[in-house]
Amino acid sequence: MSDTADIIIQGGQILTMDPQRPTAQAIAIIANRIAAVGTAEEIGALRGPRTRVIEAGGGTVLPGFNEGHMHLFLGAAALSHLQLRGVQGFGDLQRAIQDFDRANPGDGLIIGQSADYTILSATEPLSRHHLDRILPNRPLMLLAPDSHTAWANTIALDQAGILHGRKLGPGNEIVMEAGGLAQGELREREAFDPVYGLDRAGARARLGIAGLEPDASLTEAERAADRATLKRGLDYCAQHGITSIQNMDGNRYTLDLLREIDATGDLTARVRVPFHMKEFMPLDALARASRMNEDYRDDRLQSGFVKVFVDGVLDSWTAVMLNDYADRPGWRGEPLFTAEHFRDVAIEADRRGLQIAVHAIGDGAVRIVLDGYAAAREANGARDSRHRIEHIEVVSPDDVPRFAALGVVASMQPPHPPGSAGLPLQPTISRIGEAKWPYAYAWKTLRDAGAKLVFATDWPVSPLDPLASIGDALTRKPWRADLPDHRPSLDQALAAYTRDSAWVEFMEDRKGQLTPGYLADIVILSGDIVKTAPEAVRELRPVMTICDGVVAYRTGA
Repeated sequence: MSDTADIIIQGGQILTMDPQRPTAQAIAIIANRIAAVGTAEEIGALRGPRTRVIEAGGGTVLPGFNEGHMHLFLGAAALSHLQLRGVQGFGDLQRAIQDFDRANPGDGLIIGQSADYTILSATEPLSRHHLDRILPNRPLMLLAPDSHTAWANTIALDQAGILHGRKLGPGNEIVMEAGGLAQGELREREAFDPVYGLDRAGARARLGIAGLEPDASLTEAERAADRATLKRGLDYCAQHGITSIQNMDGNRYTLDLLREIDATGDLTARVRVPFHMKEFMPLDALARASRMNEDYRDDRLQSGFVKVFVDGVLDSWTAVMLNDYADRPGWRGEPLFTAEHFRDVAIEADRRGLQIAVHAIGDGAVRIVLDGYAAAREANGARDSRHRIEHIEVVSPDDVPRFAALGVVASMQPPHPPGSAGLPLQPTISRIGEAKWPYAYAWKTLRDAGAKLVFATDWPVSPLDPLASIGDALTRKPWRADLPDHRPSLDQALAAYTRDSAWVEFMEDRKGQLTPGYLADIVILSGDIVKTAPEAVRELRPVMTICDGVVAYRTGA
């Protein structure tokens, strides 16, 4: 290794996230590693004639953000879709859709992102009839912010072959009208994937979350288009200071495309992609997960974990609850995996040495997952598995201590609680019911009980920006004065996006901190985050992102 630095960063507020040395004045990088962290004088001694000196201008310097739960291909594809976040009322919706249609002429499917459940009003549900009034002659589908519910117009439902309904698996529903035709609301993947199929490129972006690979008819032109889509998503991540991506859908196709991008020098973040285990797959499908793990396990591209959906979401009553929904007596949701089925999957995946990450939003689904993890430990013996539960929007107090006892990670999203990030309180808090409010989105309760927490956005479900997400965490307000205050400290929130996220990936020995010998993944912010008021943190911007010692993004480039 050279005795002089390739890059020196100085003139900023360096937060190393290393408990042994929390702050520093300057950093030296040689190749793709951090060579030294110290005073300006110490690091200045490593300056040579070819050293690039980067002035941080008083901004905070941090380890690159590690987005612990996102959907790269889906999010990248959604960048070109109609964006509906913040749109309210029929008139605004009509203008947004018709303006997009005029700007993007043709007869292909229009997909609208982030249409709120109450986009018309708090009392009037969206239907195909509303969408037909806006756009009757071109297929149209709007996705809810959580991506678990969609609404389609009549022509889209007809072309997809579901206007008259279709038999679906548990937890999925095509809402029907009294006259025998679809109302337009489509709950969960099996219900709206046929509409997605009207757009071949969009359908490919969803293959990972559907647990499928492309068919044999895939052309090289389509493959090139998908690489371009992923590259657009990677560039978008770099603009937000993200140097590590824990993808929560995926398949071998995604990994293969990313390897091709890496071969051209364009992989601007480290990416971890799971094998997606679906309810319809036989248990021996997990052999594919093991092969993906064997083929992809370096510091830039990894697999090594299995993603599972056990339930849906609260707003469409598809999350699985231990008790009846507060606003729907007699209904608790229907799990995608029964407790017995998930237990078998957990035991087999754990036996193979794979990490498991499970979408579980309702307290009933969380119970199913914890029971499965306990069964895996009993069957295979205790190990450092770092199995995860994603979202945990409601948890039973009886299950809170089980996270630490079983070593289960709580992967949670600061933009998701109702009332945060511009989200309305209704209908979610009425679904949950006041009796369960104290254990809804219970970040502090879980952390105080010894659970390891990581934060993320679930992009494209929520906007990708980690700084906005950290701001959401720091400014979250209880729904009622007597409810717990779940706000983390700034250090806890930053750790959940850096050091702790690296730990969850079993990479705490080489990233997540600005420590000598660690990988050179760094973000420089436009201001001092420590001195910034919590409500203004979202206004800070990354001015430079460095991944693997290479500048992946800089303002104005």
